[in-house]
Amino acid sequence: MKDQTYTITAGTADRLGATTMAEGVNFAVFSAHAEKIEICLFSDDGTHEIQRLTLPDRLGDIWNGFVPGLKPGQLYGLRAHGPYEPQLGHRFNPAKLLIDPYARRLSGKLIQNDVLLGYEGHKPQVDMSIDSRDSAPFMPKCVVTADLPTLPRSRRVARDQVVIYEAHPKGLTAAHPAVPPELRGRFAGLASDAVIAHLTRLGITTLELLPVQAHADEAFLLRKGLTNYWGYNTLAFFAPEPGYMMTGEPSEFRDMVSRLHEAGIEVILDVVYNHTAEGNELGPTLSFRGLDNASYYRLTADNPRYYVNDTGTGNTVDCAHPMVLRMILDSLRYWVEQMGVDGFRFDLAPVLGREPTGFARDGRFLSALRQDPVLANVRLIAEPWDIGPGGYQLGSFPPPFLEWNDRFRDGTRRFWRGEGNIAELAERMTGSAPIFDHSGRAPQATLNFITAHDGFTLADLTSYNQKHNLPNHEGNQDGHNENYSDNLGVEGPTDDPAINAARARRRRNLLATMMLSQGTPMLLAGDEIANSQDGNNNAYCQDNPTGWIGWDAPDQPLADFTARLIALRHAHPVLHQRRFLHSLPIPEGGRDLVWHLPGGAEPTAQDWQNPGLRTLALEIRMCANSPERAIDATDAAFIAVNGASQPAEMVLPPLPKGRWIRVLDTAVPLTQDQPEAGAAAQVAADSIAVFMPEGDRA
Repeated sequence: MKDQTYTITAGTADRLGATTMAEGVNFAVFSAHAEKIEICLFSDDGTHEIQRLTLPDRLGDIWNGFVPGLKPGQLYGLRAHGPYEPQLGHRFNPAKLLIDPYARRLSGKLIQNDVLLGYEGHKPQVDMSIDSRDSAPFMPKCVVTADLPTLPRSRRVARDQVVIYEAHPKGLTAAHPAVPPELRGRFAGLASDAVIAHLTRLGITTLELLPVQAHADEAFLLRKGLTNYWGYNTLAFFAPEPGYMMTGEPSEFRDMVSRLHEAGIEVILDVVYNHTAEGNELGPTLSFRGLDNASYYRLTADNPRYYVNDTGTGNTVDCAHPMVLRMILDSLRYWVEQMGVDGFRFDLAPVLGREPTGFARDGRFLSALRQDPVLANVRLIAEPWDIGPGGYQLGSFPPPFLEWNDRFRDGTRRFWRGEGNIAELAERMTGSAPIFDHSGRAPQATLNFITAHDGFTLADLTSYNQKHNLPNHEGNQDGHNENYSDNLGVEGPTDDPAINAARARRRRNLLATMMLSQGTPMLLAGDEIANSQDGNNNAYCQDNPTGWIGWDAPDQPLADFTARLIALRHAHPVLHQRRFLHSLPIPEGGRDLVWHLPGGAEPTAQDWQNPGLRTLALEIRMCANSPERAIDATDAAFIAVNGASQPAEMVLPPLPKGRWIRVLDTAVPLTQDQPEAGAAAQVAADSIAVFMPEGDRA
């Protein structure tokens, strides 16, 4: 478009951001402490500013104006005038071009430079000074973007059927040979035939993507030749990350979601509303800091020059502020209504529930979210910890939240490497009821996982005793030190067939424990093909083959076993019940949960405390009138866990008719169903065997 001169008149404060209308564009920007806000229009290539327009009207704290004749596609940014008084929490600097918090598309890339700093870095008490250099040449520009039609809601997967696949939006396809080269690492690649076929074959219902919102790379990483690959450094909450797009149009993301929906797969986004890319008081001025630092961030009460750092990233978003809360909810609704997503995983979720008195499950953000007519009915997942006071809140979130259960992760890892007793594993496999069985919550509230993006992959968990993070250039000081991993004899890859066989069985045991447990399972992308990160348990900065899934030599037997395991779970509601099990009678006779020692007796209190007890079976039954029970569904399962180094004879409980069928065995993973002729079944050392009544097999 040609450069031209525009006028501006009073607009409307009804809707924040840049809103296209038939006659032009309305701009509305929140700032409680600014003295003036300008809209800066840029040339089509973003290289020079062509005009500044001062927002002429203000309603409360919303500055607004209408620009006749302005069209979608126009590049713009904001400048905010006001006091530069860090000691009072104000850091206005009109020399710094700012991203509109409601921008739905960004053009260009953030170029790290000290010009982005709002202060003069060479002065004493550096952030108390003010820098007058224009930051526009180093900033991405916002793009005026027209609304997309609201998408109809897709058919929702039943809560007890959900199987989540956590993936990086680039890393899943960056090295995938069956994805067209031009689509690799892009949103379009996630919806490619090859990816959909793989997810469908596995039985995945829900794809959870690491952050897709536009993010920034920290200067300290760029100096090392690295980037913030994972994207937990949000720059704009409404805009898709440009690096994952081909044309830059937000419709690319929406088209990906629609195609996945057509294949019956939901899409959940990992979102980071707890902090932003601006860091602490020494960080750059990119958006929120320059618009209204004292409103967007939580500042220390005794000295507002500094930031509360409950996130460990330098700043903490003030989610309790009414206008910040509004922005977050508007953002979430945008991704649901215009982009079609099915839910969200909230990074460091206790930040969102923290009030002045501490974490509150009925706090402002959590309450607003649960009553919202759009958001109350999408999937909501909490990472229930942060580093702030009272930051570990596992089990404390209100319905309908699911929560990442790190106790499941750690307890399962410890058991299979030979630590602890079986009592904890028993608790984890039955939904971690002491943690989640309250307030009307369902077993699905526990999101069970063995691995996630943060930590070892499954292959590395069974191949390394120590982290190997030197490529991160932090002296191997980053990442978790206690991973409950086990290399089974050799650190890293080996040609020893016995060790490789033991590792393969350990992986199957870990996956089987997760998929056979009550709750919601989450599989890390690539674990099903034994993807490795070479022992790096913190690959957040590895945008390269270390962080990408390696598809060149997939472990096909493991993928086949994973698909069979998930199919077994889907086929038998007894394995994913909607109610917690409590060893209570059911109308058909017997109880819904019975524990068995190898000889058939139930464990005593002393048995449960015996650290040497490594073999146990759980018998699960389901009422015939259970709401989730299909007509031909299994009403019983017998799951034998043998963590001992010797085989075990497990006495099988009697059936009213028929016999037990061994439908899964991690010791012989691809063996077909086998009937059990006797009263007891042999279970190999270090293995899990699953038995179903005859006639009720997957």
